[in-house]
Amino acid sequence: MDTLTIVLLVTAIVVVALFVGLYFFGKKLQKKQEDSETQMKAAAQTISILVIDKKRMKLKEANLPKIVLDQTPKYLRGSKVPIVKAKVGPKPMSLICDEKIFDLIPIKKEVKAVISGIYIMDVKGLRSGLEQKKEKQGFFKKITSKLKKD
Repeated sequence: MDTLTIVLLVTAIVVVALFVGLYFFGKKLQKKQEDSETQMKAAAQTISILVIDKKRMKLKEANLPKIVLDQTPKYLRGSKVPIVKAKVGPKPMSLICDEKIFDLIPIKKEVKAVISGIYIMDVKGLRSGLEQKKEKQGFFKKITSKLKKD
């Protein structure tokens, strides 16, 4: 065997070993996430809140409790997360929102929210349904929809 085939064989083995390691690591992380999600669902409460403001901001600037910043890994403290400033009962609070429902939350309106700690998991309209925003169509989808109409 010449050196080129040996090098290719060794790199192929390393790549396969890396993929196998990533597969098992991913399964472990997925199981951990499912466990934490079930714990959050068990501790969830439905509360009516008045949404004051919402925006994506860094954890450091979000005015969250100190314990939240202490428990967050240092490399994630600078990342932007969806924050909702809301009046829960008599006092205003900063809450972290799920990325999937962030766009559904209306500003300056009262909604019923499923909250676990300071994490908003789901929202429902209190007096009326929430407005679904239309997704932006890509260039090719616009063209194909125009062609189908004709």
